Amino acid sequence: MTHKFPSAEWTAAYKDALNNNAAYREAGKGWTHGAVGMVVKADPTIGLATDQAMYLDVNAGECREAKWVSRAEAETAPFVIVGDYARWKDVITGKDDPIKAMMQGKLKLTKGHLPTIIRYVESSRQLVKSASDVATTFVI
Repeated sequence: MTHKFPSAEWTAAYKDALNNNAAYREAGKGWTHGAVGMVVKADPTIGLATDQAMYLDVNAGECREAKWVSRAEAETAPFVIVGDYARWKDVITGKDDPIKAMMQGKLKLTKGHLPTIIRYVESSRQLVKSASDVATTFVI
């Protein structure tokens, strides 16, 4: 079964993929800095009339909760990453590294401490690996 990105179903499948990734559990075990909000900016040309977001409660190598939320709720997380649909697709499909994308301004860390995220490069890679493990249908 494939899951449309972005959606509540995709977010739930992503949580499962994270928690089934032993390499993420190991790489992320030092992450105790709080949840991450991930925002896909609105793009009416592809059917995204409003910003779409997820809230990932990640801690010590575990995803305790993954919720499909409003942008406002995603922005309550200590770390918030915002990007357009094409950039998120590039990250999920492994065409772009999330840390590099933030450093190049392709994804924007709108809340949180970038040096903290940079210390967890392997954890970020495993987050992407888990995302790529989700059977995903993209609208473009």
